[in-house]
Amino acid sequence: MSQIIWGAYAQRNTDDHPPAYTPGYKTSVLRSPKNALISIGETLSEVTAPHFSADQFGAKDNDLILNCAKDGLPIGERVVIHGYVRDQFGRPVKNALLEVWQANASGRYRHPNDQYIGSLDPNFGGCGRMMTDENGFYIFRTIKPGPYPWRNRINEWRPAHIHFSLIADGWAQRLISQFYFEGDPLINTCPIIRTIPSEEQRRALIALEDKSNFIESDSRCYRFDITLRGRRKTFFENELF
Repeated sequence: MSQIIWGAYAQRNTDDHPPAYTPGYKTSVLRSPKNALISIGETLSEVTAPHFSADQFGAKDNDLILNCAKDGLPIGERVVIHGYVRDQFGRPVKNALLEVWQANASGRYRHPNDQYIGSLDPNFGGCGRMMTDENGFYIFRTIKPGPYPWRNRINEWRPAHIHFSLIADGWAQRLISQFYFEGDPLINTCPIIRTIPSEEQRRALIALEDKSNFIESDSRCYRFDITLRGRRKTFFENELF
């Protein structure tokens, strides 16, 4: 089912993204396109998207501490992540689907291809989902992920991070990325983060400690706001297509 909201999206600014070819991030050499990108006009495929409702979600979908717990609670630092999803014009993006996935406290993913020596946690699945409310607000609870080594160069480590995917009211707003945690010393040395053009853009991917919302004797809190593309205007009697 798709919800149709007429209106074209603002043009994407490619300067907001790192270059596809960045040899310091080794796998980008094979993944990057060899020819210039082609700009295409928006069609129904870009301005519509699936529609989600709260009754499709379970009570623990946004609680990664409890949603896979079986014989006890997962090990690690408990954290709450919250923030707002807005478009580039500052308007709240409501009813957007936000999915998250991550490594556990030892830096290991619950995936058969992850053979890192960090231990698996039988009570932690590492994935969850939620929807934004009328104000674009989201919140979830989890275990802070650990860093882990990766085969980019010798002895390189990824900083703690959480992957996220957003689907809003149009595929032109589709976003898949990851965010990091304020104060992590591995952030400045990560080859992936160093592909981002400016310090301001790098800071936009860092969740900030929100001490005013710590839960006493339980959890620390971080705030991470997300910006998606916005629609320029609403069309009424004239056809977009």
